Amino acid sequence: MSIASTSVIQIIPRTRRGVELLLLVIAVAVAVAAYVNIGLTVQNSVPASTGYYAAGIGLLALIAHLALRYRAPYADPVLLPCAVLLNGIGVAMIHRIDLGLAILAQARGKVPKGPAAPQQITWTAVGVVLFLVVILVIRDHRRLQALTYTAGLAGLVLLVLPLVPGLGVNLNGARIWIRLAGMSFQPGEFAKICLVIFFAGYLVVKRDVLTLAGHRFLGLDLPRARDLGPIGIAWVASLGVLVFESDLGSSLLFFGLFLFLLYVSTERAGWLIIGGLLFAAGAYFAYMTFGHVHRRITDWLDPWAIDGGQIKLGLMGQAWGGVLGRGLGQGHPEATLFAQSDMIVSSLAEELGLTGLIAILLVYTLIIERGLRTALGCRDVFGKLVATGLAMSFALQVFVIVGGVTALIPLTGLTTPFMALGGTSLVANWAIIGLLLRISDQARRPQTPAAPVSDETIAMAVQKQ
Repeated sequence: MSIASTSVIQIIPRTRRGVELLLLVIAVAVAVAAYVNIGLTVQNSVPASTGYYAAGIGLLALIAHLALRYRAPYADPVLLPCAVLLNGIGVAMIHRIDLGLAILAQARGKVPKGPAAPQQITWTAVGVVLFLVVILVIRDHRRLQALTYTAGLAGLVLLVLPLVPGLGVNLNGARIWIRLAGMSFQPGEFAKICLVIFFAGYLVVKRDVLTLAGHRFLGLDLPRARDLGPIGIAWVASLGVLVFESDLGSSLLFFGLFLFLLYVSTERAGWLIIGGLLFAAGAYFAYMTFGHVHRRITDWLDPWAIDGGQIKLGLMGQAWGGVLGRGLGQGHPEATLFAQSDMIVSSLAEELGLTGLIAILLVYTLIIERGLRTALGCRDVFGKLVATGLAMSFALQVFVIVGGVTALIPLTGLTTPFMALGGTSLVANWAIIGLLLRISDQARRPQTPAAPVSDETIAMAVQKQ
């Protein structure tokens, strides 16, 4: 009997770092072009700070790229350029609103406030530094599973920090900020990361129990009553955030993340039904009980009844922008309350139009899609759940923000990732991108091939049979 020898060809995936560098060049060029366009339109000249802006954004992007090239060579090549593009356009729009607010203050005979764009660039640098720490320190995401309950405890501590007397402050009707050394921080942004790690680690261990079906109702296998504890705890915790901190957006985000990860890990649609009913009951209870939530929903149901309301001004700006927009620098986004933070989506829609807003949403969609692709390619369950949770945190946050600005759902206090003014959110989102890239590097990295089996060994095995 003859044994035909075969040769195995190992296909080594390309790192795609060259593609990432090209996309980064395009992202930086688009951001700088937007910055220059705003200066030419509003001030009739190229801004004097263009060189500093281009050098800052370009240098930060290059440093992040080099870190990936040498420490995570197989990481996803699209995530970093998307983050740089959104961050750059966000800084440009904040600069545009700075100019509008300065003109408005001068017309009213007031002294204009200091520009916010340089502050946003500084926080971008801090975010990239944290991104580098994640890439360089976390060499294997699977080690985070050992910190499951530590991350859960840290997440809870970060959530309750704004309730500490003397530390938490109430801003715009929500108590989600803490003040240290004269600076305000939103610890809930980092709590989001900790809770995703906790949810993933917990569900890896408990998913077999939570998968067991109980009663069958309308063709759906509902979970057993004894297994409802985790979702009940998550529901109570999210209600606690809503009640004590008056933060509808964070409450929805945390409960939605846990519910989605629970569904992904167990593949039981019954969890979605129970979670949806619990959320509806909690939302109705909050609407009937708490004035802050009642006011939010009332403003959403009839935004035109309030003179100078956020939703009303935002909708008017979007309508004025139309399909193609007024053009960068040619609208009046500064007339909307919190145009640089809560309503920056409305500001972008006014000047870039529906077309520009759709393009920005497509960039967010790319981040979510690449995150979910990373989850599919990951070889361990913990990494799959962490990547899924981080990607869905972007999805839920963008949906809640855009839905609130366009009056699809009540307006909440969440920030637009990478674009809205705010250091805590920006830094936390750079850390999320770093974690996704670390997991994607592990998922795309070629496995060590097994030792080849000689023809003689195969022949002896066949003869024994």
